[in-house]
Amino acid sequence: MLFAAHSGLRYLVLVAGLFVVLYALVGYFGKREYSTAMARLATVFTGLLHLQVLTGVATLFSRPFYTQLIGHFFLMLLAAGVAQLTTSVTRRRPPEQRSYGPHLVGGLAALALVAAGVMAIGRGVLQSTM
Repeated sequence: MLFAAHSGLRYLVLVAGLFVVLYALVGYFGKREYSTAMARLATVFTGLLHLQVLTGVATLFSRPFYTQLIGHFFLMLLAAGVAQLTTSVTRRRPPEQRSYGPHLVGGLAALALVAAGVMAIGRGVLQSTM
């Protein structure tokens, strides 16, 4: 059950990450004023990544271990760290200094790390695991 939850949650993480990147693209290139919707989307993406890491750790203890999981685990931790760093740095800035740029770069980096982490265990990013 944990493995199914962990595998299924991946799609929510990817969708949330795509929303972050697309919203940041529109805001950045449209030269729009920073909105609270961007902050909320980034927070949801970061929270889903953290939940993904927690279900992954729980899954590690419930299934057989193989060496590819080491790379997968560290890439996913790094992805969650990048998303958290982006959200935290932006949140600490004064409101007039907040921009879409960090969310665009951080979102793309986190999604790339998620994709690399999934491929580290020999699966495609959108490949079904059931």
